[in-house]
Amino acid sequence: MLSELSIRNLAVIENVSVKFHDGFHVLTGETGAGKSILIDALSLVVGGRGASDMVRYGCDKAEIEAMFELSATHPVWYTLKSFGIHASPEEGLVIRRELSSQGKSISRVNGHIVTLSMLRETGECLVNIHGQHEHQSLLRTEKHLEWLDLYAGGAVAETLNAYRGAFREYEKARVHLKELEDSSRQNMQMLDLFRFQIEEIAAVRLKAGEDESLAEEKQKLMHAVKRRDSASEAYSLLHGSKGLDAVSRAVNRMTDIREYDPAILDPLLEQLQSAFYQLEDAVFQIRDYRDGVESDPERLTYIDDRLDMINSLKRKYGETIPDILSYLSRIQSETDKIENRDEHLTRLQADLSRLFAEAVVLGMKLSSLRKEAADRLSSAIESELRQLQMERTTFHVQLQQSRDGESYKLHATGFDEAAFLIAPNPGEPLKPISKIASGGEMSRIMLALKTIFASIDEVPVLVFDEVDTGVSGRAAQAIAEKMSKLSTHCQVFSITHLPQVACMADHHYEIKKSIVAERTSTMVTELSSATRIEELARMLGGVEVTEKTRHHAQEMLDLADRQKGA
Repeated sequence: MLSELSIRNLAVIENVSVKFHDGFHVLTGETGAGKSILIDALSLVVGGRGASDMVRYGCDKAEIEAMFELSATHPVWYTLKSFGIHASPEEGLVIRRELSSQGKSISRVNGHIVTLSMLRETGECLVNIHGQHEHQSLLRTEKHLEWLDLYAGGAVAETLNAYRGAFREYEKARVHLKELEDSSRQNMQMLDLFRFQIEEIAAVRLKAGEDESLAEEKQKLMHAVKRRDSASEAYSLLHGSKGLDAVSRAVNRMTDIREYDPAILDPLLEQLQSAFYQLEDAVFQIRDYRDGVESDPERLTYIDDRLDMINSLKRKYGETIPDILSYLSRIQSETDKIENRDEHLTRLQADLSRLFAEAVVLGMKLSSLRKEAADRLSSAIESELRQLQMERTTFHVQLQQSRDGESYKLHATGFDEAAFLIAPNPGEPLKPISKIASGGEMSRIMLALKTIFASIDEVPVLVFDEVDTGVSGRAAQAIAEKMSKLSTHCQVFSITHLPQVACMADHHYEIKKSIVAERTSTMVTELSSATRIEELARMLGGVEVTEKTRHHAQEMLDLADRQKGA
């Protein structure tokens, strides 16, 4: 649940810190007091779009911080782990968002800086905000299939994932076939060029790393004389009287006197003998190296010509030999496609037919599962609507299969199209929601959906921003009772102007605007039993609060307590 929300310098809020609890919360206050700013703050915390004009006038930045207490099995911990953030459920989850007056935004989750997309993905696990504008999503039929799949659960999700894999393969084959069909004329024009390039590259018979080894060999051949002369001089210096002979004589002299002072001379003699053998071996290696150095002008000419050919190919086809060979492989493949176009077309058409059939099989299975889920969802929504004073309403999730002539028309989500249909009154035909439902009915349909999905999506915080607008009387009472019942599964917040809704809350907060030192500021106060009666009386009586409205407010609270107890 959301346990605390702190806001600094956001719009007309200077500094507010509010603690929340389990259950059903309502936020009330006069129009313009700043109730929706709290929802804006919560939206920013979970990745909503911010703007520099949201920062309080005259301040450098706005700061919003929220603390959530969640179970160790909540999905958000797995989401954070995928981001490399290791958070402990025992410590809670703290999200901080800063919005500067220059429009820059910084987000942190338990002290770790995160991107806005990471924050948004985290927020989707935590808070679901529903405002009046969200009624529009009910009018978008593409959302209906998405909701149906979410309701259907694992079986549909697994089949949909398999279908999407088949659909991707089908689309890939379809694109390849279309490219082959559409580019035939251009490819025929390119065929001669490809053949020339293949012949030119193949004639050189490139080998990976050949240019490097040739360049190294060229350097050796260019300096062959210098290498041989230097080795000869080194050999003469070491092999002459001042080299090996001198060391040999020194060994003999020390051998002559070793018996007189063996403790000192034996180790010294051993070093001299070792040095002699090492020097002798080095001298022989220098001699062999000198004898192996050859000057080969013809080989040098060949290397120069070979490197010129390789560099010429590099200028045309790639910076390195692997690049050139990769290009060669590609144009050989393209040439093969052009030369054997009919064969490739036949094979691709066969592949396309096979992949289409595989996708259709999975699509039919998906459609069957969706039909079962559609019946269940229709019944579940009707049941919820009966509790929301829409007892005689018929609700139906309609599924239709999109076709292209006699064949199925495949989409990324299958070939099903879902639409929510409603008949608010008996005897009327089912029609799309957009053509029948009023604003009050839309509110109740959305509340019914939210109630059904509350136990599915595992989002712990559900926010309703004046969704009861346009509703009154018994319908308003039914909405209040539904929100109260919903709060047994998750933490529910509602901004409302209806006393029927406010009296059913477990916790009541008043949002009030005041002017201090010529600056407007909004305060949030959790109401006690006495002050709650005053606020309900205001909501009932308007500007003037009388003993009758206070008495009525108390009666509403007593009745709400009895209903919740029951």
